[in-house]
Amino acid sequence: MPDIKVVPLGAGQDVGRSCILISLGGKNVMLDCGMHMGFNDDRRFPDFSYVTGGKGRLTEYIDCVIISHFHLDHCGALPYMSEMVGYDGPIYMTHPTKAIAPILLEDYRKITVDKKGEVNFFTSQMIKDCMKKVVTANLHQTIYVDEELQIKAYYAGHVLGAGMFYIRAGTESVLYTGDYNMTPDRHLGAAWVDKCRPTLLITESTYATTIRDSKRCRERDFLKKVHETIDKGGKVLIPVFALGRAQELCILLESYWDRMNLRVPIYFSTGLTEKATNYYKLFITWTNQKIKSTFVDRNLFDFKHIKPFNRTLIENPGPMVVFATPGMLHSGLSLEIFKKWCTSDKNTIIMPGYCVAGTVGHKILSGMRKIELQPGKVVEIKMQVQYMSFSAHADAKGIMQLTRMCEPEHVLLVHGEAKKMEFLKAKINHELGLECFNPANGETCVISSKPCVPVDMSLKLLKHKTEIVDTATPNPKCSKIIHGALLMKDNKIRLLEQDEALQELGLPKHDLRFTSTVELQNACRSEKLTMTRLYEHLKQLLRSHSVNTTSDGHILIESVLLKVQKDSETAMDVSDDFNTHEDDSPASKSILVSWPYQDEDLGSYLMEVLKNGLPKSVTKLPVH
Repeated sequence: MPDIKVVPLGAGQDVGRSCILISLGGKNVMLDCGMHMGFNDDRRFPDFSYVTGGKGRLTEYIDCVIISHFHLDHCGALPYMSEMVGYDGPIYMTHPTKAIAPILLEDYRKITVDKKGEVNFFTSQMIKDCMKKVVTANLHQTIYVDEELQIKAYYAGHVLGAGMFYIRAGTESVLYTGDYNMTPDRHLGAAWVDKCRPTLLITESTYATTIRDSKRCRERDFLKKVHETIDKGGKVLIPVFALGRAQELCILLESYWDRMNLRVPIYFSTGLTEKATNYYKLFITWTNQKIKSTFVDRNLFDFKHIKPFNRTLIENPGPMVVFATPGMLHSGLSLEIFKKWCTSDKNTIIMPGYCVAGTVGHKILSGMRKIELQPGKVVEIKMQVQYMSFSAHADAKGIMQLTRMCEPEHVLLVHGEAKKMEFLKAKINHELGLECFNPANGETCVISSKPCVPVDMSLKLLKHKTEIVDTATPNPKCSKIIHGALLMKDNKIRLLEQDEALQELGLPKHDLRFTSTVELQNACRSEKLTMTRLYEHLKQLLRSHSVNTTSDGHILIESVLLKVQKDSETAMDVSDDFNTHEDDSPASKSILVSWPYQDEDLGSYLMEVLKNGLPKSVTKLPVH
């Protein structure tokens, strides 16, 4: 079987621009196609020339593309890849991802092209044309890309519609997690996968070294910080992405405002609240059980304390809480508000999720207090900066939990920082005994595997044809040999009882026998006398076996047959203490030993007995 090859074009020892190429069973699959939020040049998109070599379209090299969820670091390069580089094959994603991804792509395109005037970027029409190539996947539905390649989606939590994908070709399989969360929250459930035992698990490792506090503690600290800031008349900025953590924190603040009877306004980026509500209504089955059970009576996303935000409110005096997009402060409304509010020490910014290197969010979280927010203009950051992890990524404990859950043969880490990956890699190797890889971008990782071929077994064979080999073992049930026929038919392999296999194939029954010749020199003149002497001799030596003579004068030792005939072959001298009789003559005689294949051990043992117990010269010829 061919090895599995993995090449990250993005997210290799890095967070952002997820794009992983895998080759298994002769098939090539692209996992995610994202952009890097930390760059505004060619590094923003994956280098697809690695695949094509600058020649031809990607369609010629890739069998299918799989998108795990709608975040732009996982799908942002999709229109560029399909419409500008050139890909006409299928693109698989879940229904919510197909609905939400084009809206986020269009929003980002407007910011990038309309405001910054960038060229070599995809257009609105390219987004529409790209989405026409999408094939939607339901959870747990096996989709056959072709006769040899199949995929299946599992629930990943993280955001609405996020999926983990199981890919199988031949006997090789890969489980790709995308981003996932092993902890249920206020609106989504925890990721789940069955014991699919993939050859390779490719898992994100964003929080490879982090074990989070309890969810209740994080929520308490978040509410406390917000309340402290508005109490002293400050403003709170919470950068979020449009769907996901935004709804989680909105539900949390909504219930807190009710309990505390607060009147301080909470704002959300214009239009996103309505869109979010519509999507959660449409895809209610992707939410957790509490949302589903209360949805008929009350929509938890119809917020009474949270109002739409517009830019005129930025300069308003007095306390307020604002949710603004995007979540990493790399552009958009959140960055615009940050520029206005960052110079006051009364204000607070709470970063609830991971920020990619190169973004303003990453800079302030790393401790920078003087940042060039505009060309030639350095701003001093006086507002309080708080990081509170509400990110819907699995922490180190969750990654280990998923790995145990699916029982892979090998593990490969992506979407994480190199140093953190090394820590988790050692942990997986030590605690789980699994080989673990963490290739960098552009590095080819080869995973060798021992394919396991499943065989269906006849119930009749299981009941009647098993024999214990070693009863001295602690558990004899685990040490059995099964004699049967391995039948390959209709792309299936089955182990059947011999009679069943012959009947199914329409073949007559026949015996396969092994035959050897033992030649005697200076043996008895009479074949009958020779057989009599052999019978008495073997009866004494083989007391544990059934030794009888047949009606035609042959000796039958269980199912091994001996007979004497006059023809002979060239003999080889073997000394022996057996006394020759007076009627011995120099004439040579042959003893033919024949046994069915099931009794090969007895036949071989008998040959040794004859060799050591016959007169003067014995030759053992090869088995025929």
